[in-house]
Formats: sequence, C-alpha cells, structure tokens
Amino acid sequence: MPKVRLSGTVLGTDDPGRAVRARLLYLLFGAGWDIYNSNGDQRITLSNIERKIIEADAFVFTPGATLEDMFKAISIFVGYQTLDKNLAGKPTVILNADFSWDPLFSVLDHLNRMGTIKQDHRDFLLGSESPEAVLETLDVVASRGLPDAGREKMGESKATSFETPVPDDYLGNVCVFCSATLEEPSYLRDGEELGRLLAVNRLGCVSGAGKSGIMGAVVKGSVGAGGWTAGSNVPHIIELEGLPDGLSSFWLRGDIYTRMEVMIENSDAFVIFPGGAGTVQELLALMIFKHQKNPLMAGKPVIVFNRSNAAGVRFWDPLINLLSDLCEPGDFAVANTLEDILPAIRSGLEKTRTAVVG
Repeated sequence: MPKVRLSGTVLGTDDPGRAVRARLLYLLFGAGWDIYNSNGDQRITLSNIERKIIEADAFVFTPGATLEDMFKAISIFVGYQTLDKNLAGKPTVILNADFSWDPLFSVLDHLNRMGTIKQDHRDFLLGSESPEAVLETLDVVASRGLPDAGREKMGESKATSFETPVPDDYLGNVCVFCSATLEEPSYLRDGEELGRLLAVNRLGCVSGAGKSGIMGAVVKGSVGAGGWTAGSNVPHIIELEGLPDGLSSFWLRGDIYTRMEVMIENSDAFVIFPGGAGTVQELLALMIFKHQKNPLMAGKPVIVFNRSNAAGVRFWDPLINLLSDLCEPGDFAVANTLEDILPAIRSGLEKTRTAVVG
C-alpha cells in the first residue's frame, strides 16, 4: 500500500484540530493509504528527515501550523526545487482549513516577487480546505504528476570533502545563508563585500558552497581577501549550481539536512542574507534549535539582514512578521544595512564569551 506521512501534533482531547485529523485518517485509510505519524507523536530531526521522506509516498500537512510544520513543508518544497530524486512524483498537500498556513504562503509569494523563488509554490505545496479535498488532490497528482521545477543539471558531481584548520587567531566562524539564484548586481556587490569584511575582521566564512548568486559572491569576497572559507553541499545541488573556487574546507553531505547540521556545527554566528525558500528553511531550523535548547545553537547569534531594494521594500519583512508570533525576543537580531551586520556579529559573540566566562 502507498504510505502518506501526516504532519502535526494532537494536543490532547480538546485540540480543535482533533476532529479534522480523525476525518482525514478515516478517509485516507478508506482510500488505501497506510499512514505514518497518525497519532502526531513522531519527532523528526535533521539526521533522520531524509529517511522519513524516502519512506513516504506522499505528505499531508494539517491545520494548526507550527514552526516545525512550516520547516518540514518548506524543506519538501526546497527538495522539489533542487530535483531531489527522493521526492520525484511524491505529492505534498496542505490542509489549510484554519488559514494558519497563510503567513508562510505570504512569505513565499513575497520571495517570488523579489526574484529568489522562480516557481509558484501552489504548484508544489497543494492547498486543500477539507479532508475530502485532500483525497481529491492526491488522486489528481496520481494521474497527472507534479510540474517540472524548470531547472537543468550542469553535469555529474565528483566533489569530495577536504579540510584546512581555521587559523588560530580567528575570532569565530560566521555562516551566511543566502540565495544561490539571485543575480541582481547590487545584491551580489553586498554579498561580496560581506565576504570581504568577514575575512579582514578575522572571521571565517561558512556557506552552502554554491558557485552562483549571492552565495557565490560571498565566497568570492572572502577568498579574494585571503579569508578562511568553508562550505557544505550535496551532490544533486552541486550538479545544478557548481562549486566555488578557493574553499579552505568543504564538507560533502548526502542530503540538505545533514548539510545544514555540519554548517551549524562549524559556525559561531549566522547571517540571514536575502535568499529564497532554502534560506527560509535554514532560518526556521536555527529557530527550532534555539527553542529546543539544542547545544549546537547555544549562545550563537542570528542576524537577519533586512535589506531594502531600490523601491524601498525590505526583503525579510513578511518573514520577520511571521516569526514575531512564533519566536522569543532575542532569538534573532535585525540589521537593516550592510554596515550594521559586523557590529551585530561582534555584539552577539561578545555576549556569548561573557556568558561563558560568567
């Protein structure tokens, strides 16, 4: 029988989503689906999420969207975008009966207008308003399939891992999460300048090791200034975007989740530069780790670069609004200009050192 992975958690007998979930379970079982996570009590981590994806044939997200639910949904969307073979032909349906998913959809629409998401998320994260509509959508995808993401591979990846130690006099490593597709010159100049600033301030630069877009510009800036520059990537994304030249260290991983994990492990601070769905995914992972008090994020500052474009539109406003209801004060800081980023990094690192000493 085909297997569907159900999202969401049942919060006791008074959970308003309980009846909807029960109806959904009844219909899915009746239609011949086996169901993972029917009770809403399974936890997914960065280390096991790809295995959970491989095990399932479809994904259904329920009302009452949480930070973790949004992370999982956008992770699947990123998988579609990057041609993850483990997601080929597998539908994702979002039951948005309570409209709790609307803020995430607004973020994705905004990023589409800003040029960092090329696809319409509605073609991949299929919205439904009732349990009955979920079944209808699954049937439609079974007969029609999913649309093409509109990307082509450059060739087979033969990358391997390598490592050079961080210089002893470095103050720490800063991970930059950003777009690998945006090619607007002013964004690229900002990315290259940030990479240069990290290098001259004795800060290592960690990235997703993409050659294109802002990601490639950040690496270029750090390498060009003689900085220690590291990154992690996965074979199927390298085949789309290539690898930049000059990396000091490179960690090859098998999936985008363990790729994030090694980047987090090897970083002391994080900058969220303008990006697309992958950057949203990465920021949500950082916030989830903070809320779980995961040691990997203990004391590590997160700075969101809310850059204005020529029209005065701030890049991350919709995402910041979404997180304002889901995060605690101090989970992240906002820098509105490029010049604000380094002081925010230093301030965050100094607070960490003071807390350790104290």
